[in-house]
Amino acid sequence: MAAESTYELDREYVFHSWSAQAALKPLVIASAAGSYVTDDAGNRLLDLSSQLVNTNIGHQHSKVVAGIKAQADLLCTVAPQHANAARGEAARLIIERSPDNMRKVFFTNAGAEAVEYAVRMAKQHTGRNKVLATYRSYHGGTQTAVNLTGDTRRWPNDLGTSGVVHFFGPFLYRSAFHASTEAEECERALEHLEQVISFEGPATIAAIILETIPGTAGIMPPPPGYLAGVRELCDRFGLVYIADEVMCGFGRTGKWFAFEHYDVTPDLITFAKGVNSGYVPLGGVIISDEICRTFAERAFPGGLTYSGHPLACAAAVASMNAMTDEGIIENAARIGETVLGPGLRELAERHPIIGEVRGVGVFWALDLVKDRATREPLAPYGGTSVAMGELVGALKANGVLPFTNYHRLHVVPPCTITDDEMREGLAAIDKALTAIGQHYEG
Repeated sequence: MAAESTYELDREYVFHSWSAQAALKPLVIASAAGSYVTDDAGNRLLDLSSQLVNTNIGHQHSKVVAGIKAQADLLCTVAPQHANAARGEAARLIIERSPDNMRKVFFTNAGAEAVEYAVRMAKQHTGRNKVLATYRSYHGGTQTAVNLTGDTRRWPNDLGTSGVVHFFGPFLYRSAFHASTEAEECERALEHLEQVISFEGPATIAAIILETIPGTAGIMPPPPGYLAGVRELCDRFGLVYIADEVMCGFGRTGKWFAFEHYDVTPDLITFAKGVNSGYVPLGGVIISDEICRTFAERAFPGGLTYSGHPLACAAAVASMNAMTDEGIIENAARIGETVLGPGLRELAERHPIIGEVRGVGVFWALDLVKDRATREPLAPYGGTSVAMGELVGALKANGVLPFTNYHRLHVVPPCTITDDEMREGLAAIDKALTAIGQHYEG
């Protein structure tokens, strides 16, 4: 009865995001622990979605729950103009894990707000209005963030008045540059970006924003040298380099930040999700010393009632400490190198419906195709298909809560997942891919 009531209340009163409301049949989640969630019927599902790729530390981590409870007993909320211990300590821990040029943290409630404020800082710092972003990207659902976004969710919201200019980032498997090697893709993508900057007018451009590794758009690690090339272009033309680490940061790739894999240093870093696994909503912007100096004697035009909320920051402190003390980030790197990556590549050897395997750490995607030779996607861009619907059903039937987008299956478990749990997930994926094998046409 409780489960029925939960479902009925949801359908009667809750308006869902990114959805036509009439056809929705949301899964009722009753509880969760570690790498698993339990639905209203008592079915235990291995969470290979990490919800929205944010429960990096897993569900109901005891130290984080305890940290939230202790903070609630002390101070539940306080206006952001006042200092509070949880916010100060969270900022300190974040700066300790950031590049040496980073000095301060501005806290937001989520990743989209972090992007909004990073862009505002860049525009104020440079006195310019345009921002460049890739087509294959997702930066959030608020007005600036959704206009920066490249995927189809931008289309109904884009009036062409936001100062956003889109360009093609590197993606060898579906290259926009007719490249045949990673080196060619990198070189041609950088040439393309330089041309866009030149034709748009460098003096009109405030920033380039990039997901270090695009997440929802397909988990596409950039080729060696690309981000260094972007950094050089930003330096040459006086642009702010914003690294969007909302999804790929805080352990997801086996490092604190994904840009650490590429030996580059951004000017602004946006974060959210993994900083406290979403236990209490939190995001933020990590700000370089140079940009901080812009606002040393000049008021920054922005703020949020819940900036640095004590409960959220207490969750972040407990989460970062647990990640350090328990080797959680190291576990994510090891799982990716020894279990998850090899396991997905082995599946690709047996299932031709897998066109490409991409990823690092616990951040992977399977690019599913109808035909390996033509690389025709298993579902159209911006849509789904019968095959993808059957895949989701088969995964749930085999005990897995999946994350799919268009023609891709994203495999993004918590950073805390064990070897045995990951092997359980790989076995379920194997069965589900077998179940939809008839949709392969090659």
